[in-house]
Amino acid sequence: MQKIVTCYIAGSVSGCRERTIRELSSCPAVKKIYVLSPDGIVPDGAVALLSEGFGNTGALRAIAASCDTPWLLLYTKPHALQLGPDALERLLAVAGRTGAAWLYSDYYEQKGGETNPHPLTDYRPGSLRDDFQFGSLLLLHAGRFREALLDTKETYRFAALYDVRLTLSLSGEILRIPEFLYTEIETDLRLSGEKQFDYVDPRNREVQIEMERACTRYLQKSGAWLPPRTGEVAFDGEFPVEASVIIPVKNRAKTIAEAVRSALTQTCDFPFNVLVADNHSDDGTTSILRQVAETDPRLIHILPGRADLGIGGCWNLAVSDNRCGRFCVQLDSDDLYAHSGVLQQIVDTFRKEKSAAVVGSYRMVDFELQPLPPGVIDHREWTPENGHNNALRINGFGAPRAFYTPVVRRLKFPNTNYGEDYAVMLAVSGLYKIARIYDPLYLCRRWAGNSDAALSTERENANNSYKDTLRTLEWMARRERNAQNPPQ
Repeated sequence: MQKIVTCYIAGSVSGCRERTIRELSSCPAVKKIYVLSPDGIVPDGAVALLSEGFGNTGALRAIAASCDTPWLLLYTKPHALQLGPDALERLLAVAGRTGAAWLYSDYYEQKGGETNPHPLTDYRPGSLRDDFQFGSLLLLHAGRFREALLDTKETYRFAALYDVRLTLSLSGEILRIPEFLYTEIETDLRLSGEKQFDYVDPRNREVQIEMERACTRYLQKSGAWLPPRTGEVAFDGEFPVEASVIIPVKNRAKTIAEAVRSALTQTCDFPFNVLVADNHSDDGTTSILRQVAETDPRLIHILPGRADLGIGGCWNLAVSDNRCGRFCVQLDSDDLYAHSGVLQQIVDTFRKEKSAAVVGSYRMVDFELQPLPPGVIDHREWTPENGHNNALRINGFGAPRAFYTPVVRRLKFPNTNYGEDYAVMLAVSGLYKIARIYDPLYLCRRWAGNSDAALSTERENANNSYKDTLRTLEWMARRERNAQNPPQ
């Protein structure tokens, strides 16, 4: 077999580089193996590449210069690689037949002493998260890799491979093989609920700034970039109250009373109410809400007349109710407002900014309200100039979310139990100005009852795939809008 692939592996922990080198050397198609090693020390059977990690532009340029084969293989983890039977040959065969420039596959994962299948998701135009799950083994077409690398004059410390990936995706050349071709060791043993906020950890801020630059460039090249949203919204019309707190709920007897109390104890210079869409609870939640409603008429207890509503459908039911106020403000059934002035601060921001939505910041806490890492989630990546574009890259918008009610009555939430808030926020951000409050307004309680506390791989994949679909739909909508009315 022709030696048509050059391999590049990350600097590894002691003993792992040798095992990975032996594994790759046994493949007939491999011509040479390089190890990214800043100190130049590598085991026998490989050559040192004096470079930093794969996110570094200098490292990728060194890879492009050293590769003299049609294909290059990147192994991005520091632990020993274990290839499945004929795995590399399978990758190369698919690459040769399809013309793809970037290939990845499902894999087996060793975690906590067990080995289990780890399926991945298919790549699509909206798969813009910089932490999209590719696994650790990537096969790239060397020529197209060089072209993508030359496509940008940017120099990155962290975002170089992300930038290359986005450039290659413009021509639809990223392909997943849904087969378990290798085994990798997973050392991040945190639950899904602990990992999902890594991208807003202040310690990663420098990384995120670079990722935003790369993503913005991709949106500009693909025709989906939008100029800043500056138009003011006219808050006209008559409403029964100025603001409504919206709480969708199903089976939260442990937390609903505190959530409702958090809303009802707000101190405001305007009338407000609390609309709770109680989605056929059967754990005592309904009884609790009825008792509170009997003592405080500001609590409006809505019982859906149908059984097929998700969280998004409950939102639509509440905001379409004729008792809903001019502004509708989110509160999840297991969370709390941080203080009694939250609602006033949000409405004041609406009045000042004339925006279609206002989004606050929140603090991660446990059930006893003690702070949890990473602390305050303030989504500093949102800027008036580029937040609406960067929204296509990140995985959330912040909380509490509040809307000018006529806008969400028109746009509507998708009738789902996941991503419904992200979907409507994406749609709003593409059309209107969104105002931000960076003070913590909200306490997001993490506990075992959270719906995303500990997701299975399959559920996590489904959630990620759905959000990638939402991003793709919004990306397509923005391209279409720009085609009809090019941004100035």
